[in-house]
Amino acid sequence: MPDPAKVLATIRQAARIFREAPGRNGSEMLLADAEDVIVVGDLHGNIPALVKVLEYAKLDQHKKRHLVLQELIHGPRMYPDEGGDKSHQLVDLVCALKCQYARRVHVILGNHELSEITGRAIAKNGIPLNALYHIGAKTAFGDAAEEICEAYRELFLTYPLAVRTENRVLMVHSVPDGLWLDHFQPEILQAKEWSPKDMARGGSVYGLTWGRDISQETIDRFRGMVDADLVITGHQPCEDGFSIANQNQIIIDGTDPFPTFLHFIANEPTNLDQLKAGIHVLTPDTLNY
Repeated sequence: MPDPAKVLATIRQAARIFREAPGRNGSEMLLADAEDVIVVGDLHGNIPALVKVLEYAKLDQHKKRHLVLQELIHGPRMYPDEGGDKSHQLVDLVCALKCQYARRVHVILGNHELSEITGRAIAKNGIPLNALYHIGAKTAFGDAAEEICEAYRELFLTYPLAVRTENRVLMVHSVPDGLWLDHFQPEILQAKEWSPKDMARGGSVYGLTWGRDISQETIDRFRGMVDADLVITGHQPCEDGFSIANQNQIIIDGTDPFPTFLHFIANEPTNLDQLKAGIHVLTPDTLNY
């Protein structure tokens, strides 16, 4: 069993760093010093994929390279004997990375983290993901699981909604559906706290984590509201690991069988073709599952 006291200390330290990070403006991060950025699709507990990304990233050698992650929890990897979901292990790993690379590791809020914040259950194929996640924490931490899960919840509240670069690339978990854009408030990106209404269905935080509209009309309206040229999102599964959603948006997926990340230059003008050239798809034979 991991030492609950050490895990708690790391989670709380990471939360403080997220909240106080240089470049943080409310719920948005500006990577003003970044030369290049690696953004990873939804991981859902996929530690082998993150390990491969870290091997590629070589953060110790590239002092102005930033790493952007999303959707760490609720995955398919389980403890034996119905011991629940192991995805909390990825959260613990990322908290340690945040403590080590405080300025250069970032996590964007996803809908699964939002579900833990709000208590809104998520199920896939009839499987209650929140319940499995909490069972997994109980398996790992025993009587300390409740306190640690509350620390995770407080951590998720410190995640930014968006990360942007100087060359007008915006990374968000999803784009609000077109029907919701009339009610979307871009000011949420400068908000230090989110109200229950913001996080409820139809609210601006909800829209940035649950949207699935990839029409050109919607992305054009959204880009105007948030002052960005190109948008990188996750949230939607991609058969090939990524999808060119429209002329201004790329979707990347960090789950099996083809976990994907996107590596792009952040300090000079870029375009969709240049972003596409930075897509890296990991294959099962390279992941050593």
